[in-house]
Amino acid sequence: MGWLSRFVVALSFLAIGIIFSPETFKSDGPDSSTLSTVLKLSHLLCFSTAWGAALWATFIGGIIMFKNLPRHQFGNLQSKMFPAYFTLVGVCCAVSTASFGYLHPWKSSSSTEKYQLGFLGFAFLFNLSNLLVFTPMTIKMMKQRHKVERENNIGEEVGWTKNKEIAKKNPQLAAMNKKFGMIHGLSSLANIFSFGCLAMHSWYLAGKLNL
Repeated sequence: MGWLSRFVVALSFLAIGIIFSPETFKSDGPDSSTLSTVLKLSHLLCFSTAWGAALWATFIGGIIMFKNLPRHQFGNLQSKMFPAYFTLVGVCCAVSTASFGYLHPWKSSSSTEKYQLGFLGFAFLFNLSNLLVFTPMTIKMMKQRHKVERENNIGEEVGWTKNKEIAKKNPQLAAMNKKFGMIHGLSSLANIFSFGCLAMHSWYLAGKLNL
């Protein structure tokens, strides 16, 4: 586990502590209003960063790269970008969850606020599962599959793969495709669920704005 992953895990424990025991961190001194403003700013900035990064990576950047890069080059680039992406979004979700949990203690929160805390928490957990579980498995399987594909002189095509044609004659590659598809599918599903949770919170924040 890299230092970034350890940092995300440590941050998650801090967030959980703030959510379930906010009185431990509260201050009634003269700086309490300043602290509240700092937490609101932290929540807003981190949430918007997570939302923007998820929107770009899921629906724009990845699709553009897929359509314009040789497939192996695209896969290798994604294997470097995804850990950074899930770390960034995970950290931002953890900060947003902790800030929101501090500002809205569970015991005194309304049901709406509890739901929003849940959405933020699940967004963090989905990203954490991708960072620590699905992405390492996907990258490992991708590299193994690339090796077999290079032996069959495929992988440099742009866009859709010629892999399926070769897999009909190569049981090893067919098995790799099946396993890769399953792992990649779970990773994509977790990412979409995370994006959905952030979308729900964006709707909540929009209802709080006075423009």
